[in-house]
Amino acid sequence: MKLVVEADGGSRGNPGPAGYGAVVRDALTGEVLAEAAEFLGVTTNNVAEYRGLIAGLTEAARIAPDADVEARLDSKLVVEQMSGRWRIKHPDMKPLALQAQKLASRFRSIRYTWIPRERNKQADRLANEAMDAAAQGRSWESSARAEDAEPDPPASTGWAAPTGAPTTTLLLRHGETRLSAEKRFAGIGDIPLTDAGVAQGRAAGTALAGRGIDVIVTSPLKRTRQTAQEVAEVLEVPVRTEEDLRETDFGDWEGYTFAEVRDRWPAEMDAWLADPSVAPPHGESFTATTRRVGTARDKLLVRFRQQTLLIVSHVTPIKMLVRLALEAPPSSLYRMHLDVASLSVVDWYADGPAVVRSLNDTHHLH
Repeated sequence: MKLVVEADGGSRGNPGPAGYGAVVRDALTGEVLAEAAEFLGVTTNNVAEYRGLIAGLTEAARIAPDADVEARLDSKLVVEQMSGRWRIKHPDMKPLALQAQKLASRFRSIRYTWIPRERNKQADRLANEAMDAAAQGRSWESSARAEDAEPDPPASTGWAAPTGAPTTTLLLRHGETRLSAEKRFAGIGDIPLTDAGVAQGRAAGTALAGRGIDVIVTSPLKRTRQTAQEVAEVLEVPVRTEEDLRETDFGDWEGYTFAEVRDRWPAEMDAWLADPSVAPPHGESFTATTRRVGTARDKLLVRFRQQTLLIVSHVTPIKMLVRLALEAPPSSLYRMHLDVASLSVVDWYADGPAVVRSLNDTHHLH
């Protein structure tokens, strides 16, 4: 995957009130995948420019840490220093350059390109938006479009006719396992399907024939890989694994029922139910799961743009994807139910909000 990071920073006084802006694009399509901006208080242009680069690289790493990246800046200083051609002398620059280098080391490759300011308008606009927002006593929000961008078509909402082809994700929960049959917490333990679970996977494959699926993407855990294989044998489409689609790590609660956890860890469960940033003992929080599932979604939407994907995953990641599509609060996770081998469908539009078309469909199992 190839990404472009455009970054800029400015200071109104040098030093003076300063801010940065950063944009991450798909290098092939030019689509904006992420924006970032922040008011920095009083500092210099150079500090703001480095902070913009750091923000852009952080967003790029969130989207695709194994990407090939081109970082474009209108700061000759930052480009030459990060390329290793100029020495970094100023003490304020050294820790920022080191932070940027550590981020850059995560990517498969990275190169730095100087561009004239007129070709860096979107990052420059974001930096100025952040400074303007601070001057008005408010926080920056990503809402405005670049001044030189073509107007976007109206958003597809489900009420109006789509203005572009979506990327369609068919979200299939894995088939039955011993733990799911007994309604026990099943996280990253690598448990297999039961015979009934295998049959459910095959039934899902039969039901999905004719849906025009281009690729199957599965969690790395055995129960999802087995389900994906049953479907693939019916549909004859390729299967790829996405690590970030694995289930939440439930830590010490693995294998216990909800009632058993409530009895043995009452305070920990109350905290977990009240705050998505709280993890089970030795486990993973829903906040952490959301972050990695969101990253997986972003990568897949770029890689398989306007295609139809079957994603074979687990209760929590599928609920996360539906929640992200609805822009619903974290508490919505507790308001959804997903049966084993159930199917949910979400269309993701590049020009507007996502549309949830179905949830927990199990007609193929009857």
